[in-house]
Amino acid sequence: MKPIDLDKVQEKLESFTDKDVYVHLETTNGAYASHVNAKAYNVGVYIRNAKVRFNQAKIVGDGKSYRAGLKMEIGWIYAEGLTDWEMFEGEKLLMAGHDREGRLMVALQISETPFNY
Repeated sequence: MKPIDLDKVQEKLESFTDKDVYVHLETTNGAYASHVNAKAYNVGVYIRNAKVRFNQAKIVGDGKSYRAGLKMEIGWIYAEGLTDWEMFEGEKLLMAGHDREGRLMVALQISETPFNY
């Protein structure tokens, strides 16, 4: 993965607009929290292959971390804390947020075909 290039990622996001797409959304502090601090709560979200259609997509940020939002007819999907991106297999947009130590904290992935289980 490489650091997010705002213009390139925005262009890729827009290429999925008004299409049926599959979304993978994941957040975690998982074991990173509890093994460092016994009083910390473990939290996470994992959604794989949710089929959605969005009519607007936007990525914004300060050059260090970014927030991507997908506007659907009756709601939103968004991920905050994104830092890196790549196109996987030429067609799947993968975005992720990593902490200072390189550990995954958030992922948002979009594809016109389902993701592997």
